[in-house]
Amino acid sequence: MKIYKANRKGLINYLLIGSMILPIVVFFLDKNTFTEKPFILLPLLSPLILLFWIYFDTFYKIEKNELIYRSGFLRGKIEIPNIKEILKGKTMWSGIKPALARNGLIIKFNKYDEIYIAPENNDELISDLIKLNSEIKITE
Repeated sequence: MKIYKANRKGLINYLLIGSMILPIVVFFLDKNTFTEKPFILLPLLSPLILLFWIYFDTFYKIEKNELIYRSGFLRGKIEIPNIKEILKGKTMWSGIKPALARNGLIIKFNKYDEIYIAPENNDELISDLIKLNSEIKITE
């Protein structure tokens, strides 16, 4: 079993910073609100908790003959013999995206299924997948 960390570059970092700064700014704008009604912070902290969960829980691993992906509430398995093609250095803008960055991998499997992942090192994941299924077509 080998675990591949997710690439954490791009928009997700700005979302985290913005969602951390928002409660602080609101707090300093009206301190009386937070001393009298501290529960008002809950709606502001909920998106922050969700973003942190996705940020720290995104990874990929190869276990037995499966590629397992996990990103917050998005979880799944792909049978490696079912992988037909990998598009390298591309970004998919719709569909299933358990990824945090651009220029990752679009994995086409089964007949019409595809998923976008973005590991820290695309080449390392591709070479490990090819060791298990030499029929995978790599497109750059």
